[in-house]
Amino acid sequence: MFVVVTLIVGAVGSAAQKIETGFLDRSVIVNGNEYRYVVYVPREFTRSRKWPVILALHGGGDYGSDGLKHTASGLANAIRRNPERFPVIVVFPQAKADGTPGWQREGGQAALAGLDKMLKDFNGDANRIVLTGYSAGGNGTWSIASRYPTRFAAIVHICSFVAAFKGKTSGIDYPSLAPTDVSDVYKFVAERVAKIPIWIFHGDADQSVDVVESRKMTAALKSLGANVQYTELPGVDHNGATNTAYANADLIEWMLKQRRR
Repeated sequence: MFVVVTLIVGAVGSAAQKIETGFLDRSVIVNGNEYRYVVYVPREFTRSRKWPVILALHGGGDYGSDGLKHTASGLANAIRRNPERFPVIVVFPQAKADGTPGWQREGGQAALAGLDKMLKDFNGDANRIVLTGYSAGGNGTWSIASRYPTRFAAIVHICSFVAAFKGKTSGIDYPSLAPTDVSDVYKFVAERVAKIPIWIFHGDADQSVDVVESRKMTAALKSLGANVQYTELPGVDHNGATNTAYANADLIEWMLKQRRR
């Protein structure tokens, strides 16, 4: 009897310690609202060390509450194609299709709440968090980084904008990221994120978000002596820029090397 009980207890203990990996469904509650999100955990994950983290914000075409469709493209697809490049925990929040400018409002709060929960659940390294986003998610990246600049080791923007903008897919009106009495929104945002390493991508054939947005932000950052890289993609359109950037092995390697100063 003693042997049988010991075996049973041992089996239960082993099951309790089993580590899930891959794309995992999660949720958080913000202001009484549930936000579903996905966490990617690499196969080689172990709790014996801290892990770098990427917080990835989707574009305006993926607003919703299903917790899934925003992982059907972009960075999630890059991970599926080349998982060996991503020894990192990745958080994929989803902003609701509620007519608000996504990450500038409660969606941004939910993204940070999911990030904080992941840091605890998967031993994420708070000093190695990279924030990235494309299109409306790039707008959210500028928005969140400008409000919480000390949280991030680096930021990556793909075909994004900071000036007032009406979403081509969602029809949502995105306010400028600067107060109405500020004449230069690019300088306003740049001053708040200038101490963070930044890499910006934009296709010059983008018909959804004018490439001028990224050119102006890059110029504003360079005028402040910021550590900024700008990659303009010749002949590449809006969706193409997202796929091209996240398929860039040099970008992923750069992201994983960043550490908060």
